Amino acid sequence: MSGRRVALVTGAAGGIGTATLAALARDGYDVVGVDVAPVTGPAVESHVVDVRDAPALAALAADVVARRGRLDAVVAAAAVVGGGAPLWETPPEVLDELWEVDAKGVWTTAAVTVPHLLAGPEPHLARFVAIASAAGEHGLFSLSAYTTVKHAVIGIVRGLAADLVGTGVTAVAVSPGATRTPMLTATAALYGLSGEEGIAELARHQGLRRPLEPAEIADVVAACCSPAGAALHGSVVSADGGFGI
Repeated sequence: MSGRRVALVTGAAGGIGTATLAALARDGYDVVGVDVAPVTGPAVESHVVDVRDAPALAALAADVVARRGRLDAVVAAAAVVGGGAPLWETPPEVLDELWEVDAKGVWTTAAVTVPHLLAGPEPHLARFVAIASAAGEHGLFSLSAYTTVKHAVIGIVRGLAADLVGTGVTAVAVSPGATRTPMLTATAALYGLSGEEGIAELARHQGLRRPLEPAEIADVVAACCSPAGAALHGSVVSADGGFGI
């Protein structure tokens, strides 16, 4: 059993999730990485668990607390993207998968971990952060299903934040813009774009006029997980490089 603060990150095998492992480890957390693929980032332990499998995720959270004595921060970063057609042409199975992973996966992650945050030794420093998207606050053409579930992520966090009032535990959503990850490459492909030109085309819609890097988003997440992150309780942090400017 360690006295070091412990964080659990889902979607930790790539992109923003992997960068978040590094940022939280840098800030002194023992980080547990979770994904459907093997995690290779700087985690003290990693587990292949699907966020759609609530019993497995609950068992993992309980096991981490039993062995490490605490859980202080949770980052729900597991997500997939899908679409490429208007709403009326989007197959139902696309919405189903996005809902199960991106929205319900965040709900499940909160449901099985927040009780441990509340029961920990320092609940006033405990943090829950969900990765939403600029799509959670804007409508993106040909991505209606993805837009829907990312709006739902923000709703989950706002509802959770209300439930946590007075406990000291905080809940925050971070909404990245176009970030250089495999998911951005997949999004570009849905629009018929590829390579650096495709990534640049998506990034031109944000004020920086360049893609964000995963480490930049991870630093925002780490700030949300810091003691100063208490001030952000219930907030949606738009880490989108000025989307729409």
